[in-house]
Amino acid sequence: MDLSHLFWIALIFLPAGLVKGVIGLGLPTIGMGLLALLMPPAEAAALLVLPSLVTNVWQMLAGRRLSAITRRLWPMMLGVCLGTWAGAGLMTGDSARYATAGLGAALILYAIVGLAAFRVSVRATLEPMVSPAIGAITGMVTAATGVFVIPAVPYLQGIGLEKDALVQALGLSFTVSTLALAASLAAGGVFVPTMIAPTLVALGVALLGMWLGQSLRERISPPTFRRCFFAGLLLLGAWLVVRALSS
Repeated sequence: MDLSHLFWIALIFLPAGLVKGVIGLGLPTIGMGLLALLMPPAEAAALLVLPSLVTNVWQMLAGRRLSAITRRLWPMMLGVCLGTWAGAGLMTGDSARYATAGLGAALILYAIVGLAAFRVSVRATLEPMVSPAIGAITGMVTAATGVFVIPAVPYLQGIGLEKDALVQALGLSFTVSTLALAASLAAGGVFVPTMIAPTLVALGVALLGMWLGQSLRERISPPTFRRCFFAGLLLLGAWLVVRALSS
Protein backbone atom coordinates (compact mmCIF):
# COMPACT_ATOMS: atom_id res chain seq x y z
CA MET A 1 0.00 0.00 0.00
CA ASP A 2 1.21 3.51 -0.82
CA LEU A 3 1.06 6.55 1.43
CA SER A 4 -2.37 7.57 0.17
CA HIS A 5 -3.82 4.22 1.28
CA LEU A 6 -2.18 4.58 4.69
CA PHE A 7 -3.69 8.06 5.00
CA TRP A 8 -7.19 6.77 4.24
CA ILE A 9 -6.75 3.88 6.66
CA ALA A 10 -5.78 6.31 9.41
CA LEU A 11 -8.76 8.51 8.51
CA ILE A 12 -11.08 5.51 8.86
CA PHE A 13 -9.72 4.11 12.10
CA LEU A 14 -9.69 7.38 14.04
CA PRO A 15 -13.50 7.79 14.09
CA ALA A 16 -13.95 4.01 14.40
CA GLY A 17 -11.80 4.00 17.54
CA LEU A 18 -13.52 7.12 18.85
CA VAL A 19 -16.96 5.51 18.55
CA LYS A 20 -15.61 2.40 20.28
CA GLY A 21 -14.36 4.56 23.15
CA VAL A 22 -17.68 6.35 23.56
CA ILE A 23 -20.22 3.50 23.33
CA GLY A 24 -18.12 0.34 23.71
CA LEU A 25 -18.65 -1.02 20.18
CA GLY A 26 -18.54 0.01 16.53
CA LEU A 27 -14.86 -0.25 15.58
CA PRO A 28 -15.09 -3.31 13.28
CA THR A 29 -18.54 -2.27 12.07
CA ILE A 30 -17.42 1.17 10.94
CA GLY A 31 -14.02 -0.15 9.84
CA MET A 32 -15.49 -2.88 7.63
CA GLY A 33 -18.06 -0.55 6.12
CA LEU A 34 -15.56 2.15 5.15
CA LEU A 35 -12.64 -0.14 4.24
CA ALA A 36 -14.94 -2.01 1.84
CA LEU A 37 -14.97 1.20 -0.22
CA LEU A 38 -11.19 0.82 -0.69
CA MET A 39 -10.53 -2.93 -0.83
CA PRO A 40 -12.22 -6.37 -0.97
CA PRO A 41 -14.05 -7.35 2.25
CA ALA A 42 -11.62 -10.20 3.01
CA GLU A 43 -8.65 -7.79 2.98
CA ALA A 44 -10.61 -5.29 5.08
CA ALA A 45 -11.43 -8.00 7.64
CA ALA A 46 -7.78 -9.08 7.80
CA LEU A 47 -6.68 -5.49 8.37
CA LEU A 48 -9.18 -5.17 11.21
CA VAL A 49 -8.05 -8.26 13.13
CA LEU A 50 -5.26 -6.73 15.23
CA PRO A 51 -6.94 -3.36 16.05
CA SER A 52 -10.18 -5.16 16.86
CA LEU A 53 -8.44 -7.78 18.99
CA VAL A 54 -6.40 -5.30 21.03
CA THR A 55 -9.30 -2.90 21.70
CA ASN A 56 -11.71 -5.75 22.54
CA VAL A 57 -9.28 -7.45 24.91
CA TRP A 58 -8.85 -4.05 26.58
CA GLN A 59 -12.64 -3.82 26.96
CA MET A 60 -12.99 -7.46 28.06
CA LEU A 61 -10.42 -7.14 30.85
CA ALA A 62 -11.74 -3.80 32.17
CA GLY A 63 -13.86 -5.27 34.95
CA ARG A 64 -14.10 -7.90 37.66
CA ARG A 65 -16.81 -10.13 36.20
CA LEU A 66 -14.96 -11.90 33.40
CA SER A 67 -14.91 -15.31 35.09
CA ALA A 68 -18.65 -15.29 35.85
CA ILE A 69 -19.50 -13.93 32.40
CA THR A 70 -17.38 -16.59 30.70
CA ARG A 71 -19.08 -19.37 32.65
CA ARG A 72 -22.47 -18.02 31.63
CA LEU A 73 -21.69 -17.35 27.97
CA TRP A 74 -19.32 -20.18 26.98
CA PRO A 75 -22.02 -22.02 24.95
CA MET A 76 -22.55 -18.86 22.90
CA MET A 77 -18.79 -18.43 22.42
CA LEU A 78 -18.50 -22.04 21.25
CA GLY A 79 -21.32 -21.40 18.79
CA VAL A 80 -19.53 -18.30 17.50
CA CYS A 81 -16.39 -20.31 16.75
CA LEU A 82 -18.23 -23.20 15.09
CA GLY A 83 -20.40 -20.85 13.02
CA THR A 84 -17.44 -18.78 11.86
CA TRP A 85 -15.42 -21.83 10.86
CA ALA A 86 -18.42 -23.42 9.15
CA GLY A 87 -18.70 -20.27 7.02
CA ALA A 88 -14.99 -20.20 6.15
CA GLY A 89 -14.51 -19.11 2.55
CA LEU A 90 -17.60 -16.92 2.31
CA MET A 91 -15.35 -13.86 1.98
CA THR A 92 -12.47 -15.55 0.16
CA GLY A 93 -14.03 -18.30 -1.98
CA ASP A 94 -16.28 -18.30 -5.04
CA SER A 95 -19.00 -16.43 -3.15
CA ALA A 96 -16.67 -13.56 -2.20
CA ARG A 97 -18.33 -11.23 -4.75
CA TYR A 98 -21.47 -11.28 -2.61
CA ALA A 99 -19.60 -10.29 0.56
CA THR A 100 -19.91 -6.53 -0.04
CA ALA A 101 -23.67 -6.75 -0.50
CA GLY A 102 -23.89 -8.97 2.59
CA LEU A 103 -21.86 -6.45 4.58
CA GLY A 104 -24.15 -3.64 3.49
CA ALA A 105 -27.22 -5.66 4.45
CA ALA A 106 -25.73 -6.43 7.88
CA LEU A 107 -25.02 -2.73 8.48
CA ILE A 108 -28.57 -1.80 7.46
CA LEU A 109 -30.09 -4.41 9.79
CA TYR A 110 -27.89 -3.34 12.68
CA ALA A 111 -28.73 0.33 12.07
CA ILE A 112 -32.48 -0.35 11.97
CA VAL A 113 -32.29 -2.34 15.21
CA GLY A 114 -30.33 0.50 16.84
CA LEU A 115 -32.53 3.34 15.59
CA ALA A 116 -35.68 1.48 16.65
CA ALA A 117 -34.17 0.89 20.11
CA PHE A 118 -35.26 -2.72 19.67
CA ARG A 119 -34.86 -4.80 22.82
CA VAL A 120 -35.43 -8.47 23.40
CA SER A 121 -35.90 -10.16 26.76
CA VAL A 122 -34.55 -13.68 27.19
CA ARG A 123 -35.57 -15.71 30.22
CA ALA A 124 -32.71 -17.36 32.10
CA THR A 125 -34.29 -20.80 31.63
CA LEU A 126 -34.05 -20.42 27.85
CA GLU A 127 -30.40 -19.37 27.74
CA PRO A 128 -28.94 -22.93 27.52
CA MET A 129 -30.92 -23.51 24.31
CA VAL A 130 -30.84 -20.03 22.77
CA SER A 131 -27.24 -19.06 23.51
CA PRO A 132 -25.49 -21.62 21.24
CA ALA A 133 -27.86 -20.82 18.35
CA ILE A 134 -27.26 -17.07 18.71
CA GLY A 135 -23.52 -17.75 18.73
CA ALA A 136 -23.67 -19.93 15.61
CA ILE A 137 -25.73 -17.36 13.67
CA THR A 138 -23.36 -14.59 14.75
CA GLY A 139 -20.44 -16.73 13.59
CA MET A 140 -21.97 -17.27 10.14
CA VAL A 141 -22.65 -13.54 9.76
CA THR A 142 -19.07 -12.86 10.87
CA ALA A 143 -17.67 -15.29 8.31
CA ALA A 144 -19.72 -13.73 5.51
CA THR A 145 -19.34 -10.03 6.34
CA GLY A 146 -16.61 -9.49 8.96
CA VAL A 147 -19.23 -7.84 11.24
CA PHE A 148 -20.04 -9.65 14.49
CA VAL A 149 -22.77 -7.55 16.11
CA ILE A 150 -25.87 -9.31 14.75
CA PRO A 151 -27.56 -11.01 16.55
CA ALA A 152 -25.00 -11.08 19.40
CA VAL A 153 -25.47 -7.50 20.62
CA PRO A 154 -29.30 -7.52 20.88
CA TYR A 155 -29.11 -10.92 22.58
CA LEU A 156 -26.55 -9.79 25.17
CA GLN A 157 -28.63 -6.67 25.81
CA GLY A 158 -31.63 -8.88 26.49
CA ILE A 159 -30.30 -11.34 29.07
CA GLY A 160 -30.38 -8.94 32.00
CA LEU A 161 -26.73 -7.95 32.42
CA GLU A 162 -26.11 -4.71 34.29
CA LYS A 163 -24.23 -1.95 32.47
CA ASP A 164 -20.61 -2.77 33.36
CA ALA A 165 -21.16 -6.51 32.93
CA LEU A 166 -22.75 -5.90 29.53
CA VAL A 167 -19.76 -3.89 28.32
CA GLN A 168 -17.43 -6.65 29.49
CA ALA A 169 -19.62 -9.35 27.90
CA LEU A 170 -19.53 -7.46 24.60
CA GLY A 171 -15.73 -7.34 24.87
CA LEU A 172 -15.63 -11.12 25.41
CA SER A 173 -17.97 -11.81 22.49
CA PHE A 174 -16.07 -9.51 20.13
CA THR A 175 -12.70 -10.98 21.20
CA VAL A 176 -13.81 -14.54 20.52
CA SER A 177 -15.36 -13.50 17.20
CA THR A 178 -12.16 -11.75 16.17
CA LEU A 179 -9.99 -14.77 17.00
CA ALA A 180 -12.36 -17.15 15.19
CA LEU A 181 -12.41 -14.89 12.13
CA ALA A 182 -8.62 -14.56 12.20
CA ALA A 183 -8.27 -18.36 12.13
CA SER A 184 -10.71 -18.57 9.22
CA LEU A 185 -8.93 -15.84 7.23
CA ALA A 186 -5.53 -17.41 7.91
CA ALA A 187 -6.78 -20.71 6.51
CA GLY A 188 -7.87 -18.78 3.41
CA GLY A 189 -4.39 -17.30 2.92
CA VAL A 190 -5.52 -13.69 3.31
CA PHE A 191 -2.71 -12.52 5.62
CA VAL A 192 0.37 -11.36 3.68
CA PRO A 193 3.57 -9.51 4.77
CA THR A 194 2.54 -6.31 2.97
CA MET A 195 -0.25 -5.89 5.53
CA ILE A 196 2.15 -5.26 8.41
CA ALA A 197 2.54 -1.49 7.90
CA PRO A 198 -1.17 -0.69 7.35
CA THR A 199 -2.12 -2.93 10.27
CA LEU A 200 0.23 -1.09 12.62
CA VAL A 201 -1.09 2.27 11.39
CA ALA A 202 -4.66 1.08 11.95
CA LEU A 203 -3.83 -0.18 15.45
CA GLY A 204 -2.10 3.02 16.56
CA VAL A 205 -4.83 5.31 15.24
CA ALA A 206 -7.61 3.09 16.64
CA LEU A 207 -6.07 3.20 20.12
CA LEU A 208 -5.77 6.99 19.88
CA GLY A 209 -9.40 7.23 18.80
CA MET A 210 -10.54 4.93 21.61
CA TRP A 211 -8.68 7.02 24.18
CA LEU A 212 -10.27 10.21 22.80
CA GLY A 213 -13.68 8.54 22.83
CA GLN A 214 -13.36 7.53 26.47
CA SER A 215 -12.40 11.12 27.30
CA LEU A 216 -15.47 12.42 25.45
CA ARG A 217 -17.90 9.88 26.91
CA GLU A 218 -18.96 12.11 29.81
CA ARG A 219 -19.15 15.28 27.73
CA ILE A 220 -21.67 14.34 25.05
CA SER A 221 -25.20 12.95 25.05
CA PRO A 222 -24.96 9.17 24.45
CA PRO A 223 -28.50 8.92 22.95
CA THR A 224 -27.76 11.67 20.40
CA PHE A 225 -24.39 10.14 19.57
CA ARG A 226 -25.93 6.69 19.07
CA ARG A 227 -28.64 8.05 16.75
CA CYS A 228 -26.04 9.75 14.58
CA PHE A 229 -23.93 6.59 14.62
CA PHE A 230 -26.78 4.33 13.48
CA ALA A 231 -28.02 6.81 10.88
CA GLY A 232 -24.53 6.91 9.39
CA LEU A 233 -24.35 3.10 9.33
CA LEU A 234 -27.72 2.95 7.59
CA LEU A 235 -26.55 5.25 4.80
CA LEU A 236 -23.22 3.44 4.47
CA GLY A 237 -24.90 0.04 4.32
CA ALA A 238 -27.35 1.21 1.67
CA TRP A 239 -24.50 2.59 -0.43
CA LEU A 240 -22.56 -0.70 -0.20
CA VAL A 241 -25.60 -2.74 -1.28
CA VAL A 242 -26.35 -0.43 -4.22
CA ARG A 243 -22.70 -0.44 -5.34
CA ALA A 244 -22.41 -4.22 -5.08
CA LEU A 245 -25.64 -4.88 -6.98
CA SER A 246 -24.88 -2.31 -9.69
CA SER A 247 -21.46 -3.87 -10.36
